[in-house]
Amino acid sequence: MNATIHPANFEEKTGFDRVREMLRIRCFSSLGGKQLEKVRFSSDRSLIELQLNQCEEFRLILLSGEVFPGSNYYDPEALFKHLRPKDTFAEPETLLDLGRSLETIEKVIAFFSRARGENEPSYPWLAGLVKDLHLDASLLPGIGKIIDEKALVRSTASPALAEIRRQKRELETKASRRINQLLGEGKANGWIAQDVELALRGGRLVIPIPAGHKRKIRGFVHDQSATGQTVFLEPEEVFEINNHIHELELDERREIIRILKAFADKLRPLIPELEACYLMLGQVDLIRAKARLAVEMEAQKPRIVDGPQLQWVNARHPLLFMAYKPQKKHVEPLTIGLDNENRILVISGPNAGGKSVCLKTCGLLQYMVQCGLLVPMEDYSEAGIFEKIFIDIGDQQSIENDLSTYSSHLLNLKFFVEHSDARTLFLIDELGAGTEPRIGGALAESVLDQLNRNQAFGVVTTHYANLKLMASKHPGIVNGSMLFDTKQMKPLFRLKTGNPGSSFAFEIARTIGLPAGILDRAARQMGTQDLDFDKQLQDLEVKKLELEEKEKQLRSADAFLSEMIDKYESLNTKLETRKSEIITQARQDAKKILADANRMIERTIREIKEAEARKEQTRKARKELDNFVKEQETLPGPKKSRPRPEPAAPLAEPGPVKTGDTVRVVGQETPGEVLEISGSQAVVSFGSIKFRTPVSKLEKIRKDTASAPSHVASRTRLVFNLNEKAAAFSPETDLRGMRADEALGKLRSYLDDAILLNAKQVKILHGKGDGILRMAVREYLQTIAEVRRFRDEHADRGGAGATIVDFH
Repeated sequence: MNATIHPANFEEKTGFDRVREMLRIRCFSSLGGKQLEKVRFSSDRSLIELQLNQCEEFRLILLSGEVFPGSNYYDPEALFKHLRPKDTFAEPETLLDLGRSLETIEKVIAFFSRARGENEPSYPWLAGLVKDLHLDASLLPGIGKIIDEKALVRSTASPALAEIRRQKRELETKASRRINQLLGEGKANGWIAQDVELALRGGRLVIPIPAGHKRKIRGFVHDQSATGQTVFLEPEEVFEINNHIHELELDERREIIRILKAFADKLRPLIPELEACYLMLGQVDLIRAKARLAVEMEAQKPRIVDGPQLQWVNARHPLLFMAYKPQKKHVEPLTIGLDNENRILVISGPNAGGKSVCLKTCGLLQYMVQCGLLVPMEDYSEAGIFEKIFIDIGDQQSIENDLSTYSSHLLNLKFFVEHSDARTLFLIDELGAGTEPRIGGALAESVLDQLNRNQAFGVVTTHYANLKLMASKHPGIVNGSMLFDTKQMKPLFRLKTGNPGSSFAFEIARTIGLPAGILDRAARQMGTQDLDFDKQLQDLEVKKLELEEKEKQLRSADAFLSEMIDKYESLNTKLETRKSEIITQARQDAKKILADANRMIERTIREIKEAEARKEQTRKARKELDNFVKEQETLPGPKKSRPRPEPAAPLAEPGPVKTGDTVRVVGQETPGEVLEISGSQAVVSFGSIKFRTPVSKLEKIRKDTASAPSHVASRTRLVFNLNEKAAAFSPETDLRGMRADEALGKLRSYLDDAILLNAKQVKILHGKGDGILRMAVREYLQTIAEVRRFRDEHADRGGAGATIVDFH
């Protein structure tokens, strides 16, 4: 699919050129660098999914600590180009590099091909890289047969080479022995000083001898000292031996070249297959670099969805995050959503409040996703696919083309209007700025309206009030604001969607110390109405945030209490069922006991009659009866308790349920008061407990017959106990330093509390050590039905030394 970006320097505008350089540094070799040059913006969803899945799998490999082949990423492009013509060969050093890199390729193929179970590869997306590759099995042994680990041709490479080197060694030994013998004779005869040793000239061993004695030994002079008093002489008989050695060296070189050419002839037909293998190695090199960068910037794979849209949660600007990470400074995350109903976001707010950073974050992250890179946001974020991305940001003044900043801005807007459609994402910083505000605002409004008509998606930053008003009136356009702390007078760099933001111009000016007189005159010129509107806008935003926070707390409390009541009702039902089962069983046991007792009595009477009331037989029968009674008394049974009078059930009252009525849940006895009714839902107060329930589940009762049963007090105490548990509960428990049995006891109690309090996620610290405690913890977690999944903590926050547990 054709994908378009504008302007041509889009990567420089968004900062992707710096991301590209980060990837280049993290590549092992030029193989990965060449693949990096091919990285382009794409709108092909299948390709984007493939690249993201491969990168995510490699990220998991890095986090797991698995050993992956990471050396000898050799680029053979020059070698293959050299070997294509016939009668060419590769030098031993080059063949050694080739052999080592082929060994790396074999290890990579084996790593990705290994099965996880039932022939399914452990990393299926990465396994696709090596699926159709073929590496000749004889190639690597063939190189090892010729070249040793020092990049020298082995003597065993051919019989002829072995014979040449054998003769050469014999002659070298003979020459060395003879020249040392002549040196010794010269020292013995006094021709040569005792401290003189053999020297090397022109690659040959020579004897340093005084010029006056040079004729004492027959030979050839190769050199003399600077003073001319010493000459360097090669004895004649050694000279002949060395000439023979030189001839053998030439023969050796010819034989080596013959061997290398023969191997090149075998290698040449395999070059296409080898190029495919090295293409894979370059792709793996780049994927590994992407994954490594993703780990460093805490990036993940978002969900890729059909159609153009953004639903990002806690997205961070990657370059800003990487710059702040060494300083341990916080980067405020961005949560943003663009869909078919709200396609264009108009962001307003104070200067230096983060509007432009927000804009660049949108552009850079979307570009990274469509280039196949993981991005720093939550993994449940959703990213759509755009066919075009346009950006207008920064100073675009051009002296060469005689363009001012505003003229360049207008040219970009013209391009956006003419080329945008329903699959376009445009990003405009300070729309309409750079000219007279009233005219610029009107022009900006008209351009934004046309882009909206084109069904394009976009993010726009502005200070113009007319654009803020336009966003609140036109379907498809929504306001957003960068929040500002009015107490500390500093920006919060946090995006809030739904309302426009104030520029806080007067507040910022007052904070930096602009004279009060100037500010007063400016306020009078501006008019109190506009100032009051700006202040009201600020106050409304603050109050809205407070109300939203309280509403969030109330919803959480309401959901918690409703869940606890549902659990109570479920438990009550189970207890009633169990009670009926126990009573039924008790009745059956009582019938059996009575039947056995009757049979025993009848047998005793019969035996007494048959014995004609003899005392001994009567005493024996009575003893057996007493033993039977004692046996029945020792049988386990329900404990006797003092009967407790049951309270009279409240009487039902006909009529619809209204606010203020006394009601009870159908099937229950606890009375409550209806606080409000909204549609089919009612909020009912049972003492200190309030919860929401359908009106159809409520039954109206008479107030004079309503009395709180005794179990209400116990339920209230239960809620208080749960509140105390919730206040004391920590989302993290530390088992480090404990024995396995001690740790599991503590963990069992901790998980019970977590499940009771409806915790969504907890963290268990167990340390790394030998991994015994970690294994025991995870084996126990597998037995808990409420545990949805568990995993290692992020590498930067403990890694394998901690386990994150998610509950259903």
